[in-house]
Amino acid sequence: MEYLVTARKWRPNRFEDVVGQEHISVTLKNAIKNNRIAHAYIFAGPRGVGKTTTARILAKTLNCLNPVDFEPCNKCEMCESFNSSQSLDIIEIDGASNRRIEEIRTLRESVKYAPTKGKYKVYIIDEVHMLTNESFNALLKTLEEPPEHTIFIFATTDVHKVPLTIISRCQRFDFRRIDLNQIKSLLAKIAKSEKIEIDDQSLTIIGKKADGALRDAESIFDQIISFSGNKVIASEVSKMLNLIDEDIYFTLTDAILEKKFVVSYEITKAVYENGWNFVDFLNGLLEHFRNLMTVTLTQNSEYIETSENYRTIYLKHKSSFSETDLLKILNLISKTIQDLKFAQNTRLQVEILLNNLIGIYKSGSIQEIINNLEEIKKKSTDKIVNEKNVEYNETKTFKFPEIPIKKENTISKETEIKQESEPDSVELNLDKSWESFLIYLKNIKPFIAQFLTTFICDKKDGKITLTGIDIETVNIIKKEKEFLEDEVMNFFNEKLKIEVEIDLLNNQKSASILTENETSPLVKSIFKLLDGKEIK
Repeated sequence: MEYLVTARKWRPNRFEDVVGQEHISVTLKNAIKNNRIAHAYIFAGPRGVGKTTTARILAKTLNCLNPVDFEPCNKCEMCESFNSSQSLDIIEIDGASNRRIEEIRTLRESVKYAPTKGKYKVYIIDEVHMLTNESFNALLKTLEEPPEHTIFIFATTDVHKVPLTIISRCQRFDFRRIDLNQIKSLLAKIAKSEKIEIDDQSLTIIGKKADGALRDAESIFDQIISFSGNKVIASEVSKMLNLIDEDIYFTLTDAILEKKFVVSYEITKAVYENGWNFVDFLNGLLEHFRNLMTVTLTQNSEYIETSENYRTIYLKHKSSFSETDLLKILNLISKTIQDLKFAQNTRLQVEILLNNLIGIYKSGSIQEIINNLEEIKKKSTDKIVNEKNVEYNETKTFKFPEIPIKKENTISKETEIKQESEPDSVELNLDKSWESFLIYLKNIKPFIAQFLTTFICDKKDGKITLTGIDIETVNIIKKEKEFLEDEVMNFFNEKLKIEVEIDLLNNQKSASILTENETSPLVKSIFKLLDGKEIK
């Protein structure tokens, strides 16, 4: 038997066999079922996705003598004559080679004649966008008022080149690119029928190379079978198609994580010696990090197109990079792809990029940084409290370091409190204890600790009264009362209520001083904390 290429041998003969265009197949079958047949159709979409095939099935179904579930039977006289290219009622015209107005005028004349045996006379014009403007104009009147027995089906890959006057007279159907998994599934079915052994990775390579075009995938499949025979392995597929090995991208990923700069030169050397295009390499690298971004954000591999073994590797890296770093990497790669258009030394540009990627610092998200700071703060607080408790347990005394704080009630004499009973019942020497508390507080909220140095502190009847002379500072501390009460409890092991008051007498004096261009205690505190000075 004469050899037929896979694309012809496995061309669908029924609507249900058309891969990836269910939205069109169902619509056309329902139109036939309800007897709502249009007089003109236009099928638009990428190459190799089933436009002409669907047109043939529609034409054959309309003229089939014994349709089964609104599908052609492929057994009757009309179906067999069409399958053997002998039908006079279904005419296929190549728009590229019959684009002149003379051919269209001939077509207009033949339209007038009734079909010989079938119900309809169907004209399938492939690549209709290739017709001249004069030819399109000649078709207009015929398309608008065609004979009842005539149906036009136009197929095109460039529908934007077809005049709107033509499109408006047709029912338009847009064909989709075929999904990678659907291409792999069909190729696996063909391989099984042809007794050819092929692995999943090889099918993935073919499917991705076809870029959504099933006819291209079947042509590549034939080419690989001629090269490999009845057993196909991924390495031979990559070698025959001279494709970039995906492992090289994972090698770079590991180099970025381990900061191995020498790998950048090893990779560019491999790309150069294998004759791979550097732009193709970067496009593959861009897709690689897009896949890493996808598994990082979704924590699964559902949204990436690759073979099963690579899905497993991608999932292992789902926590290797932060979203911030992946965005930086994708931006760097995209920019370099643009720069290569104007670069004289593309290898050098790629080496610079790879070194930048390997040298990129690993950063966390804002939320991660905040969480880390909170953890550090908690550890610092626990350390101070633990040190205080250790000192208490060892000496049975509370002894606090002296720090210079200018306050009216400050007592400079060092005091030692002996522990005679439980810690909760100890009477605290507030002046010394408060100074130590401010040191403790400085590690938690330094601004609040600094503001408190301007307050007069008094403890009486289980209550701490804080008196300040600056309204702004007093208002700030009032908002922090609940926080301060919690920290006093943590530090002194005693529940004390905090009251914040303003010294009206001193506040009036402060106001008069401010009128003489003096700085308020709040501003002084900020200057001291930030080591700043006033500019006059």
